[in-house]
Amino acid sequence: MDVSTGHADTSGLHRYAEALLTHLSADGTAPPYPDVDVPGYWLSPAVQALVHIMNGEDALEPLARAARLDGARTSLFLCLALAVCGHGDRIHASWLGTAFGDLSEDQPVTSGQRALWLAAARGAYGPAGKIFVLRKLDAIAVPPEDELWLKALVPGQPEPLVPPSLADYPELAEIPALGGPVLASDRLARLRARCEEILSVRQADGAVVSSSAAWPEMEPVAVLRALIGDGEMDGPLSSLSGHLLHDVQPGADPHLAALALHVAAPAVRAAAERLAESTLGETPGAVTVPVLGNAIILRPDGPDQSTLAEAERLIIARNSPRRPDRLGGYVLLGLGLSLMLLGLLFWPTAIAGAGLAGWGGYLLRRNRRRALVELARIEAQLAELHRLADGAIWALHEYARESKSRRESATTDLTALTRLLRRGPRAG
Repeated sequence: MDVSTGHADTSGLHRYAEALLTHLSADGTAPPYPDVDVPGYWLSPAVQALVHIMNGEDALEPLARAARLDGARTSLFLCLALAVCGHGDRIHASWLGTAFGDLSEDQPVTSGQRALWLAAARGAYGPAGKIFVLRKLDAIAVPPEDELWLKALVPGQPEPLVPPSLADYPELAEIPALGGPVLASDRLARLRARCEEILSVRQADGAVVSSSAAWPEMEPVAVLRALIGDGEMDGPLSSLSGHLLHDVQPGADPHLAALALHVAAPAVRAAAERLAESTLGETPGAVTVPVLGNAIILRPDGPDQSTLAEAERLIIARNSPRRPDRLGGYVLLGLGLSLMLLGLLFWPTAIAGAGLAGWGGYLLRRNRRRALVELARIEAQLAELHRLADGAIWALHEYARESKSRRESATTDLTALTRLLRRGPRAG
């Protein structure tokens, strides 16, 4: 029973406990224990027991008193305090079990459980402590949706990747049948690299960094301060799955990531197998791509002639100039010639006729030049249409050759990743 609120002299005990925590975090030592015993309050015998343990003395009597008053808090206090000062190997296995309690996917993880989880992951309790936490985590079913773990491990949906074979035709990479295997291969390679990064972390062999600044988030020090002050330990809480998904994200604590990856190994393996399978598809026999704004079906043996002919028709239709108005030129030319004939009778009309005939001839020549320019532009676009269509065919052939090496790389990545996940985190 916690009766601290009924005692006026708990402030002295709390001050000593704070000083004790500061010393433990700084150099792993305990200051002399003053005469601040508070009968009926679990923290008083728990602190005495911790000081005895730190000094290598028998702590059985204060341990028994503290356990009778509040066994769960006593166990949590001792486990976290010994972890902070780097003596987690001195805890009793039963303390860790009592302090940790049971996990449930339906209930949020308490701050005390998270602190013990973190300490064990960082090697505070040696291999046995890490195995204890792993067994607790393994006993709970994690989300089987492999896409959740894939997004957590390699977050961010990248833009369509353009392989070297399609560098000149990036629009081809936007076709799912062509871009999908490329993206799957890239994500599988990044997934393997991320798992290798996580599992390459050298685990501590029982010693933890003593500086309190080294503990992230729900650190043992923060939970200890809440225990000592009888404050609220459970701030913002998360579910077990939420913690696991957070722990494998880039930038998370590498020790936590190793444990989380072990727990999520079946789902991660399923994600890797799905990605590897996505790279096995054969190059499609026909794809429809826009070429100069025209949909053309491309096949390995060349562009589809019907769609190519339709594209040519549309290009001609879009670029054909309006039929030039040649009537005005012919009228002026005819009128000019008529006036020139009249000039045989009255010479000034010959001069006017020559001018009109010349202007009419100029208009006819200008219309002719415009028609030739428009025709040349149409011919250039038709030639460009054929060049791009033929180039895309060759790009598809090169893509098919790349696919073989891409499938081989995916198989290698899957094999290596499966081996990594089977090995799991190092116990020591």
